[in-house]
Amino acid sequence: MSDRILGASLDELRATRTSVKWRWFPQDVLPVWVAEMDARPCEPVVDAVTTALSCGDTGYGWAPPFAAAFADFAGARWGWQVDPDHALVLPDVMIGVAEIIHALTNPGDAVVISPPVYDSFFGFVESTRRRLVTAPLDTSGRLDMASLDRAFRDAGAGSIYLLCSPHNPTGTVHSAQELTELATLADRHGVLVVSDEIHAPLTHPGVTFTPYLSLAAAQRGIALVSASKSWNIAGLKAALALPGTGARATLGRLHEVVRHGANHLAVIAQTAAFRDGGPWLSQVTGELADNRALLGELLARELPQVVIHPSSATYLAWLDCRLLGLGDDPAAQFVARGRVALSSGLAYDPTAVGFARFNYATSPEVITEAVSRMRVAVS
Repeated sequence: MSDRILGASLDELRATRTSVKWRWFPQDVLPVWVAEMDARPCEPVVDAVTTALSCGDTGYGWAPPFAAAFADFAGARWGWQVDPDHALVLPDVMIGVAEIIHALTNPGDAVVISPPVYDSFFGFVESTRRRLVTAPLDTSGRLDMASLDRAFRDAGAGSIYLLCSPHNPTGTVHSAQELTELATLADRHGVLVVSDEIHAPLTHPGVTFTPYLSLAAAQRGIALVSASKSWNIAGLKAALALPGTGARATLGRLHEVVRHGANHLAVIAQTAAFRDGGPWLSQVTGELADNRALLGELLARELPQVVIHPSSATYLAWLDCRLLGLGDDPAAQFVARGRVALSSGLAYDPTAVGFARFNYATSPEVITEAVSRMRVAVS
């Protein structure tokens, strides 16, 4: 077996993977869509879960070690001083978002998002029966303060802004200055910022990630974190909600029963990831850097009309395919003509015609084959 974490062959992946990524489409379709990695597992996570299973430790979850492990990780990696005593364990990040919306707003109140953005933001706002208000990113893919100001004025006091940080699908890492300006705007309009920071450990080497709550101006906000994306354990769902110093009473309004849903084995797995998974994370981020470079080289050679949005985080490439002439939804044409599945850009922004998202957290073999199939779809 390859020493690479992201080194499995296509045959091996087809034989061993049973997740939605590899089962949603027919077997002749190559999947580079949903945000999960084709990765060899992190051994400390495997050991922790295996030990728990083997000794029958399969009861209800216990959160304090999870919160403490994340606090140590955040302090060492970003200098963010997290108080684990105020963390609240939740089933996963988006369930946490929904519970916060339910607890802190009323039906008909507004939730603001900044498309193009994680597609589930749209669905969870709809599921909570709240009014959606958009503050689109600017043309360079960054937070647009004028757009946010207008959206917050429309949404009104008591509304929520869902911040995606780092931003999915663009891979933008918001700067400390941008986040400070956002916090100031939110306070001015009485808007609660809820920051989804699930991709934060996957910030690219050499790039500085700023946790929202590490800023003095952002202490009335709430952050949600999880190891699920960075260590490829989305099937082991758990998350932490963290309040700023000025939002502890606000987060405390969530009913106590909400924190019962975190899976005990998931809590064990994520604790191990944050506590002992640093070497695995360092290796995988290095391999992802190589994969980004490979994807760029292949697209430049095979499909030079495709423009890759500059990215500073995640393993997701936001592709501008408008010059290919494949219509509003190039992902639909890639799968129909080339048998390769990318995510449709329209899922992240209904106005993002001609865009698609490519997941390069896989082996070089799969990336090479995927681009080859994209070229076939065009030709």
